[in-house]
Amino acid sequence: QVQLVESGGGLVQAGGSLRLSCAVSGGTFSSYAMGWFRQVPGKERECVAAISWSGGTTYYADSVKGRFTISRDNAKNTVYLLMNSLKPEDTAVYYCAAVLTYYSGNYYYTEKESYDYWGQGTQVTVSS
Repeated sequence: QVQLVESGGGLVQAGGSLRLSCAVSGGTFSSYAMGWFRQVPGKERECVAAISWSGGTTYYADSVKGRFTISRDNAKNTVYLLMNSLKPEDTAVYYCAAVLTYYSGNYYYTEKESYDYWGQGTQVTVSS
């Protein structure tokens, strides 16, 4: 049973920073491509950042490019999302997700339908 557990969310003022963590258990973490998504009520869940199984390729949504950084530590079975210069529009529930790649290619995935496993989400609230 693969489990993903996010942590690090909270309330922060605009301009501040947070680092989200997602610990993965029950599978071979190094074989998963990982993604961070966010969702606000009434809107689709959107990918804000994604990383290949090796960490060699990454993706960022235009809305977060230059402010967010995704990284992974395969020795700790953990993926991170460092969020700097936070804005009120970054307020959302943030989810991490994993897709099993069998070490094939070096791709990231941005479509939520591609992902096999999801965490429970962590709330990020940015006050103005």
